[in-house]
Amino acid sequence: MIDPELLRTFLAFAEGGSLARAADVVSRSPSAVTAQMQRLEELVGEALLAPAGRGRSLTPVGEEFVGHARRILDAHREAWLSLKGARADGRVTLGSTQDFADTTLPDLLGRFARSHPRVRLDLRIGRTKELTAAYEQGQIDIVLAMRQGPSADELVTLRDPMIWLCAERGLTLPDADLPVAVLDPPCGFRAAAIAALEAINRPFRLAATSPSLSGLRAAVLSGIAVTARTGRFLGTGITAVPKHLDLPPLPDAEFSLRLRPNAGPAPTDLARLLADELPRLSAGA
Repeated sequence: MIDPELLRTFLAFAEGGSLARAADVVSRSPSAVTAQMQRLEELVGEALLAPAGRGRSLTPVGEEFVGHARRILDAHREAWLSLKGARADGRVTLGSTQDFADTTLPDLLGRFARSHPRVRLDLRIGRTKELTAAYEQGQIDIVLAMRQGPSADELVTLRDPMIWLCAERGLTLPDADLPVAVLDPPCGFRAAAIAALEAINRPFRLAATSPSLSGLRAAVLSGIAVTARTGRFLGTGITAVPKHLDLPPLPDAEFSLRLRPNAGPAPTDLARLLADELPRLSAGA
């Protein structure tokens, strides 16, 4: 019998490429992750990781074991959700930024709905400031938004690299001052983009602002400006900026998943599913 926690850590390493990244995903220390991998290798009876430079890589057996680990965890999770959700009822209110609503959430919410058919799901898609305020006022059970700082009710934190993006056809009106599209403040992406450009004294101008991501996407697609987001914003007509623009590096965007204290069984079930799956899906994004 293999502890599912060992498999989760193994997959975090396989998908993240390093023990340090795996430690971040599973919220354990690097030494604890190393001990878990040694324990898993003892149970399997084969070496799953091998030295590779300063880090580790998967052995051929380890690469083969990735598929087995995914299937075991999927079966474990589906059984757990089915048993927990068969008689669950009530309502769950989930608040999320558009970043996840357009990418990873639909599949996970579908899985939750199938296993908890009697639970009503209320979704609030918006910006971090409004979602966080509603959560702190008790109007939302679970919130998935940009991280404002450490919090006792955080279940997991996610880090996505910020990247510069533009229309695939390029900028419509090339200018000595870089045209930038941003969301209205407060916005972590806006602050990071401006700080990065100012740090290298790169001339720029705010060519477009919007209160919503749909407006920001329209501005970028039109070719009137570049913007700073994560890879979740990539899509039809939007690509990473070409290297010749020589734009400065950006920091990681941090998101957090928070569960309201004393939340009921249904919100707790959904939060656990999201906490288990979002780090894996983010690592593969």
